[in-house]
Amino acid sequence: MPLPDRNTRLHRLGWLAGLPLLALAWGGATLLAAPRIGERIEAEARDVARLTEDREGEPWLRVAARGRDLVARGEAPGETERAAVLTRLAALPSPRRVVSEVGLVETAAPFVWSAERTGMGVALSGNRPAEIGRRALEATVVAALPAGARLDDEARAARGAPPDFPAAAAYAAAKLSRLARGARVSLTDTVISASGEAVDVEAYDALRAGLGEPPRGYSIGRIDILPPSVADFRFAMERRPGGGLVLTGHTVSETARAEIRKAATEAAGGAFVDDRTRTARGLAPGIDPRALVGAMLALSDLLQSGRVAYEGGRVSVTGDALDAQALGEAEALMRVQLPKGVAAGPVALAVRPLSPYRVSLRREADSVVLAGHLPGPEARERILAALRPRFFRERVLDRTRLADGAPPNLVAALEAAVPALANLAEGEVAVADASLVLTGESLYRESAARVAESLPRALPAGWTARVAVQPRGAAPRRDAESCRAGLDPTWSERLRFEPGSTALTAAMYPVLDAAAALARTCPTLRLAVTGHADPPGAKPPKPPEPAPEAKPAEALEKDPKGKSAKGKPQAAAKPAAKPAAKPEPPPEPSGEDLARLRAQVLLDYLLQAGAGADQVALGDGPAGERRSAALAPRP
Repeated sequence: MPLPDRNTRLHRLGWLAGLPLLALAWGGATLLAAPRIGERIEAEARDVARLTEDREGEPWLRVAARGRDLVARGEAPGETERAAVLTRLAALPSPRRVVSEVGLVETAAPFVWSAERTGMGVALSGNRPAEIGRRALEATVVAALPAGARLDDEARAARGAPPDFPAAAAYAAAKLSRLARGARVSLTDTVISASGEAVDVEAYDALRAGLGEPPRGYSIGRIDILPPSVADFRFAMERRPGGGLVLTGHTVSETARAEIRKAATEAAGGAFVDDRTRTARGLAPGIDPRALVGAMLALSDLLQSGRVAYEGGRVSVTGDALDAQALGEAEALMRVQLPKGVAAGPVALAVRPLSPYRVSLRREADSVVLAGHLPGPEARERILAALRPRFFRERVLDRTRLADGAPPNLVAALEAAVPALANLAEGEVAVADASLVLTGESLYRESAARVAESLPRALPAGWTARVAVQPRGAAPRRDAESCRAGLDPTWSERLRFEPGSTALTAAMYPVLDAAAALARTCPTLRLAVTGHADPPGAKPPKPPEPAPEAKPAEALEKDPKGKSAKGKPQAAAKPAAKPAAKPEPPPEPSGEDLARLRAQVLLDYLLQAGAGADQVALGDGPAGERRSAALAPRP
C-alpha cells in the first residue's frame, strides 16, 4: 500500500492540531453562555413564584437554576396549589426539566426547629411557622447572630408552632455566637435545648448564666455544653492569714467545682472560701482530678499562709509553714500523695511564730478533743492529766501539734477552763493568744450563771475571758442594740380595735406574738402598753335583729271558717303573754375607760405568750385622739 504523500500528512496534522483549539473554544462558549442561560431560567420562574406571594408579599415558592434544570422548593398551602405551580413551571420554554422539591404545609407534632453553626454560617432545619414568612423569621434570627453570619435556611413551613416562636428562635440562635463549629440549638415545642463546645472560658460562663432565663412560656431542656479546652490548665489555692482559702485557675467540670468548694469549706474550718475558678478542659489525660485536689488541700493545711499551685504539670508550695513539723510533712506528702502524672515541684516554706497562737478544747457527745498548738510535750501531758479525771467516761482525743510562740501561762489558763467545760452538756474552749472564749450549753440555768462569774476570776493575770453559755433549751439572747432594732414601728398602727369592742382582731395576733417573742430573747426589754379610744362619731356595729317568732303549726293550717285542715273546730285562742321586760344595757364605757380596758386585754395576751411580768406594764396618760393602741419602750 503506498504511503501518503507529504502534503496529505501535513493536512491531517493540521486537523489534529486544531481539535484542542476547537474544544477550548466550545468550552469557553459554554462557560460564557451557561450563566446567561441560568439567569434566563430563574427570571422566567420568578414570574411564576410571584403568583404565590402572601399578604406580606413573600412567595412560598422558591426557584433556582441548576445548569439548565430548574429546582422548585417550598411548601404549598394545598395539593391544588402545588399542581398548578408545577404545571406553570413545566410550560416555561427555557428549562430543560423541572426538579420538584415542593412539599405541602402540614401540622407538625412535635414542632421541631434547629439551628447549627457551620463555620462562618448557620444552617436552619426542621419546621418553621407557616403563618410567619420565611424572610420575616430569617430577619429575626439574623439579628441575633454575629455580624456577617451567613444563613442557610432549609426549614419547612408547618402548622402547630407554639406562641412567640420568633422570640424563642432568636433567643436560641443567639447562643450559637458563643459556641464552636458543630454546635446546635433547638426548639421542640416550648423546650429549648443546646449542645456543643464553648469557644472560650468567658463564653462558657455567659452561656451558663444566660440559659437560666428563657422567654416567657418556654423552658430549658437538655443542655450539653462542653467547657472550652485550654492549653495551660492550672489550679491553685491560696491560704490567707486567719485560715481563709482563695481558689483560682481551672476545674474540669461544674460537678468537680462544687466538690472542690465543699472540700475547701471543710478545710477552711469556718473561715471564708473565695472561689474564683473557671471550668475548662485541658488537664492531662490519666491525671485523677479528685486525687490532685485532695493532695493540694492536704498541703494547704500545712500553711499559716501561702500558695499551693498546679502549673505546667507539677505542684509547688510556697509561704509560711504551719509549724516546724510542717516542713518535713510537706516534702513527704509531695513524694507519696501526688497522683500519677503529676510531678513534685519546689517546696519553699519558712517557719515563723504562730500569730495568733490557737488551741481548743471541745466537748462532744462521747469525746473531748484537744486540738491546735502547744509549746511542748510537757504542756500536752499537763493538759491531758487535767482532762482525764473530769472526763473519765469520754474518749480524750489529742490532735495537737507543737510550735513556739505560746502566750505566757497558756497551760494554766487551759487547766482553769477544764472544770468549766466539765460543767457543760457540750461546749468549746477556744484560745487565741491570751484570750479565752467559752461557749456551749449547760444543763441548768444556775450553772450557766456560775460559770460566767467564776471562769474570768480563775484565769492567770493578763488573760481575758468571754463566756457565752446558755441553759439547754433556752431561747437565744440578743444584745440591747439588736433588741431596740427589733421593735417594729408599724406594730402600733396594726393594733386597732373595732368601735366599741375590746376583742382582739385577726390582724393583732401576729403583732402581739412577735412582741412576745422579742421580749423572750431580750430580758432587759421593757414595754409600755396603751389602748385607744374610739374616734368621735364612731358607732359600734348594730347587733343582728332576732328572727320572728314561729307560729304554731295548727294556726298555719287554719281555714277561713275557723276550722283546722283536719275539719275540727278550733279552740279559742289564749291571750298572748306579755313579753318580758328587756334588761337595761350596761352603760357604755367612756373613752378613757375603753382605752384602759383595751390596754389590759393586750397586756394579758402578751403575758400568756411568754413575756415577763416585769417586762410589760400599762402605760400612763390619756388616749387622746390616738386611733390605735401602742407598744412603746419604757425605761
